[in-house]
Order: sequence, then C-alpha cells, then structure tokens
Amino acid sequence: MSNEIDPALLVKLVCPVTRTPLRWDAERSELVSEAAGLAFPVRDGVPVLVLREARAL
Repeated sequence: MSNEIDPALLVKLVCPVTRTPLRWDAERSELVSEAAGLAFPVRDGVPVLVLREARAL
C-alpha cells in the first residue's frame, strides 16, 4: 500500500496539538507540524495523528 496522502485529505488535516495545517514530507512519509515542531507518521496511507507516535523535529 502507498504512503501517499490524498491532496483533498491533506487540506482538511490539522495538527492535533496546535490545530494548524500540516505539511506533507514525501521523503519521510510524515505529516509535519511546523508550529508544534512535530512530525506524524503515515502508515499504509493512514495518518497517525497521535501525540505519542509523533517525532520531535
């Protein structure tokens, strides 16, 4: 399965911490919250927006 994010979904996703938009990092398959300094993984095309799963930038 692909780890790509549907562009229509990306415009609706926000950071669970700051409620700001997320940026897609295709190289790392992560959704990045610049405001929170966190990167959330995408597994099998599904965003994992759980704080304990996030990586600090």
